[in-house]
Amino acid sequence: MTRIVLTGGGTAGHVMPHIAMLPHYRAAAWDVHYIGSAGIERELAQRAGLPFHTIQTGKLRRYFSWQNVLDIGRLALGVLQSFFLLLRLKPQLVFSKGGFVSVPVACAAWVLRIPVVSHESDLTPGLANRLIKPFCRLIFHAFPETARYLSGVQAEEVGIPVRQQLLEGRREEGRALCGFTGAEGPTLLFMGGSSGAERINKCLAEILPELVTRYSIIHLTGKGKGLPFQHPRYKAFEYVNEGLEHLMALADAVVCRAGANSLFELRALAKPMLLIPLEIASRGDQVDNARSFASHGWALILRETEMDAQRLGTAIQNLMQESSKLQQAMLSSQLHGGSAGQIMQCLYGILQGSSKASC
Repeated sequence: MTRIVLTGGGTAGHVMPHIAMLPHYRAAAWDVHYIGSAGIERELAQRAGLPFHTIQTGKLRRYFSWQNVLDIGRLALGVLQSFFLLLRLKPQLVFSKGGFVSVPVACAAWVLRIPVVSHESDLTPGLANRLIKPFCRLIFHAFPETARYLSGVQAEEVGIPVRQQLLEGRREEGRALCGFTGAEGPTLLFMGGSSGAERINKCLAEILPELVTRYSIIHLTGKGKGLPFQHPRYKAFEYVNEGLEHLMALADAVVCRAGANSLFELRALAKPMLLIPLEIASRGDQVDNARSFASHGWALILRETEMDAQRLGTAIQNLMQESSKLQQAMLSSQLHGGSAGQIMQCLYGILQGSSKASC
């Protein structure tokens, strides 16, 4: 039986592409295990029915901190734990999705001569993927521009795998979840990522009374970040897991951050986007992601550092005026939609012992 080990974590974005690929692994009758930390990856992997193995790991900081000294020890312990886990599991392949927990797993796999592949969602590779690049047989990437950062290793552009569930949403189900009657006009979906976006929420709160005169508003606020606003055309959720596909189906346009997973999900659904990339306390990856999508005519951008309530309102007006054009650009482009078939073909090539993955 073919056995593979998945790894990656720290955020949901490092886990959800793995979850999206699970039906394909199971259809191939592969035995799949997950190695991660005690973070969000454990909850998501166990919810998906994956055997989960916990290791120690340290945070990969880009600045000086005494915690780095302790984390070097945690990383070393994680490598040792991964080494013995992989010896016991005997996988034919390790598939990393990035995040600090992937580093010790990839190191141990390389020592054991187990092929390692990785996937980079953002346009510019994160620190973890840069560190494990020498250990990888193949690195998948989502943006065409990422190829220039991956010299010296085989790389394949495959987009980001999108959960089939998200493609099966129904507008009427979304309307029922929100309690909308169907006469509320176009629907806007605001979402700020898995932890919400306080700056977006604050600006939105100032213009909500005017927006609901023209649009229905679905607002994913983030936990504990709800607004004291009630209206028949406004429905807020702290977080949505079950039913998100129906809310996306109902949305005529989306205002969101520029996390890579969300971008490729919305691209697969051809949803016009206003992107407000995270800039403050960020390495700038979302800015690069947003610029790429805007350059293809798939989205509009509002810089977080320039955002206030008035500019947000104007940007939303521009989004609705340009929505048909944005949607047509996405529909006429060659959508990867997360090419699971291409990923599987590459993985089969590595499992069959090809010196280069046949993609």
